[in-house]
Amino acid sequence: MSTPSPPIAIIGAGLSGLTLALALYNHSIPSTLYESRPSPLDIGGAIMLSPNALKILDFLGVYQHIAPLGFHFEKLYFRSHDDIPIDDFDFSSRDKHGYKALRIYRYQLINVLLSMVRNAGIPVHYNKKFSQVTSETPESVTWTFADGSSATASLLIGADGIHSRVRKHIYPDLTPKFTNMIGVTAAVPRAQLQAEPEYPLPVTIMSPKRGAFVIAPQRADGSEVLIGKQKRLEQEYDRAGWDELMENKSWCVDFLRQGSKDFPPIVAHAVSDIPLKGINLWPFYIVPKLDTWTKGRVVILGDAAHAIPPTAGQGVNQAFEDVYTFARVVAKEREQYQSLEGGDAVRFGRTLKKWQLGRQARVDKVLELNDKLNKRRLPDAGEVGDLEPFELDWLYGVDFEELIAEWAS
Repeated sequence: MSTPSPPIAIIGAGLSGLTLALALYNHSIPSTLYESRPSPLDIGGAIMLSPNALKILDFLGVYQHIAPLGFHFEKLYFRSHDDIPIDDFDFSSRDKHGYKALRIYRYQLINVLLSMVRNAGIPVHYNKKFSQVTSETPESVTWTFADGSSATASLLIGADGIHSRVRKHIYPDLTPKFTNMIGVTAAVPRAQLQAEPEYPLPVTIMSPKRGAFVIAPQRADGSEVLIGKQKRLEQEYDRAGWDELMENKSWCVDFLRQGSKDFPPIVAHAVSDIPLKGINLWPFYIVPKLDTWTKGRVVILGDAAHAIPPTAGQGVNQAFEDVYTFARVVAKEREQYQSLEGGDAVRFGRTLKKWQLGRQARVDKVLELNDKLNKRRLPDAGEVGDLEPFELDWLYGVDFEELIAEWAS
């Protein structure tokens, strides 16, 4: 009688890690989650989920729990400093691809995922900071934690974000590059905008002097809106430095109010009263395109493998594509060969390479979309009636099963 393989280990119990655990569970593949923080993530701010990700969350049984919690919308509108329509960006609709886009607080989604993970009996260990891989065989990988303990798994998955410690095993010298840009956002009541009910939201208002000012509804009834701008910084901070920067939020209020006269009146209303509690900072980092996301029995995915600028709102959505397709590829491998170990390791490595190349091709197309969006925001991009609409069926209408069949063949 053969000995059961150790479960797959997932480093990081954020959105990617929790969703991966559920995706594996859906195929009766056991996993264990390890999180460096002492408790579940409870960071502020909302995220945007587009139909390609919502399709995945629906398949995993998550969507029914989060749909009532967030704000559903179909388009992002762009307007000039004098409040004239410039452009819009389609986030799809139920008629086109089955879902509207959904804006939901990150902590709400994490709470739903964590509840489902616990109900499934998937172990989650906190205060377990990954340190380094210590040994590897054709069947398993062993590593240590910062507290001196160790663990073994059939696969070690780094879903630990853009500052991934697992990635150091594959790229010891790689450090994410700070772009010297941060997003400064706050949450205010929608009524504060003093806008007509039909005013198009979410909206990005463009000022030649001040850049972009974003207003995006959140909460199920849209009664709250995120407001935000990007700010250039001359230096990078470590985690303690970012925490210290956040302790004094008065400068964020001043920054959001700065130059409001160069925007339509809705912006002045938006920044008239900014509660400190709802302010968040988001440093923007980039990771260079990586040759490989795997090394032996170690795999990275999500922000650990690729960092996508927020232009098209696809960062977390592409991470969900990573984890869902990875779980399906692993499941197909087990269905076909009953094992991921021993003499099958070479073949499985080839399968993972095909998965990575396929996923990278999708990420590259998103990056191209980001570039097109950025160019559309330039002053000489043209009038709204002259702009050719984006073709986004490849993004929102993706057939994951067709892709997985190709990668796992």
